[in-house]
Amino acid sequence: MSFESFKIGKYVIEKPIVQGGMGLGISWDQLAGTVSKEGGLGVISSVGTGYYDNKAYAKKLVDGRPFTEKNFYSKEGFDAIIKNARKISGDKPLAANVLYAINDYGRVIRDACESGIDIIITGAGLPTNMPEFTEGYPDVALVPIVSSAKALKIICKRWQKRYNRLPDAVVLEGPKSGGHQGFSYEDCKKEENRLENLVAPVVAEAALWGGIPVIAAGGIWDKNDIEEMMALGATAVQMGTRFIGTFECDAHENFKQVLLDAKEDDIQLMGSPVGYPAQGIRTNLTKMVEKREGPAIKCISNCVAPCKRGEEARVVGFCIADRLSDAYNGNLETGLFFSGTNGYRLDKIISVKELMDKLTKGE
Repeated sequence: MSFESFKIGKYVIEKPIVQGGMGLGISWDQLAGTVSKEGGLGVISSVGTGYYDNKAYAKKLVDGRPFTEKNFYSKEGFDAIIKNARKISGDKPLAANVLYAINDYGRVIRDACESGIDIIITGAGLPTNMPEFTEGYPDVALVPIVSSAKALKIICKRWQKRYNRLPDAVVLEGPKSGGHQGFSYEDCKKEENRLENLVAPVVAEAALWGGIPVIAAGGIWDKNDIEEMMALGATAVQMGTRFIGTFECDAHENFKQVLLDAKEDDIQLMGSPVGYPAQGIRTNLTKMVEKREGPAIKCISNCVAPCKRGEEARVVGFCIADRLSDAYNGNLETGLFFSGTNGYRLDKIISVKELMDKLTKGE
């Protein structure tokens, strides 16, 4: 099978591969810019932009961490990342991922638009009001992430009625993806929620709304997986974890090594202050949390609304902003390392160009 280009709104993506947005600091300018340059769609994570460039853009720090959501989701940091990614990608399309569950969601969406992003992808909740925040930026393509045909139907109905527009594409994420899931613990294990069983109904629903492109995500690893998804009706795929195994990935070398060292049973679902199960690697932090011996929870950055200023963090035993930033900084003792279920298959670090060649040519 030869892969063809596809469109998200007015933007042409040369290869049907979207790089998943990975925060904190895993997919920033270097990774996203290079993926777009090589013909895929690079996706910048908006999470924790106050940490960018050694926290140069966080105007206020407490205990060395960006204080409140205004500094954690730094407008200036986000702008610098987008502009630096553009220096790499040239005129190729570039996307940003903005989680619906964050504090300041609307403001961060506006920040992305003002910095000239082409496409915005949103998951971690049902973004029924997403178009509200992109008013005045008609060229910015909007892509919600869903886990079912029902969710896509709800979004399409609301968007059409309220804003007279529809999603420019939709990401369908199955329960093998890294990070937060769109399913409960129990539903993650159900046969009907396997990605290969979700694609056809979501493609059918997308067809009812004019043939919205469906991007399949979660557990996709190689050319065979991409071909399988496209045979089921997907237009493209989204891949996150595999891109961590590249030289250009913005993750710390220690983060990459954690993945290289991981065994299959090290990758597990865990609780999260975001209110959804999250998939990551069993490390020193997870062992500490199980014994309720994890680092102190101070809620300095106030990152996600469902956490209720640290209430949920205390229930699950860790602050997600602090622990993801520790992973970004390479702290093996207290870092939280997200991975999809196939992360253990990573065996060496290669360039984005080589990875894109493998994914499209099967070499």
